[in-house]
Amino acid sequence: MLESYLPILLFILIGVGFGIIPLLAGFVLAPRRPDAEKTSTYECGFPPFEDTHGKFDVRYYLVAILFIIFDLEIAFLFPWAIVLDDIGVFGLLAMFLFLSILVVGFVYEWKKGALEWE
Repeated sequence: MLESYLPILLFILIGVGFGIIPLLAGFVLAPRRPDAEKTSTYECGFPPFEDTHGKFDVRYYLVAILFIIFDLEIAFLFPWAIVLDDIGVFGLLAMFLFLSILVVGFVYEWKKGALEWE
């Protein structure tokens, strides 16, 4: 029985090898000649205006969360659309419930001003 898993193990080892071997080769073979210009902070060709580790505005994170939510919505909609004929009315109603919950959340974020950039 374990013989049937040998091709999967080989596939995983080869895949990991394709990922790790170029990284190790670059680390070993790459020239290292650091100077002040190479190790300085880069910000569009200018010296940084302020500390580069400053805090982001909370609105940035809210927009990022909204993007993730709606990205996941699309990830659920594609498989649902493919099997819509098989799942029937129950699947249609379940998706309408799912989408309505997302719309309520979107309207809430909109009313709270999460999408406004001042």
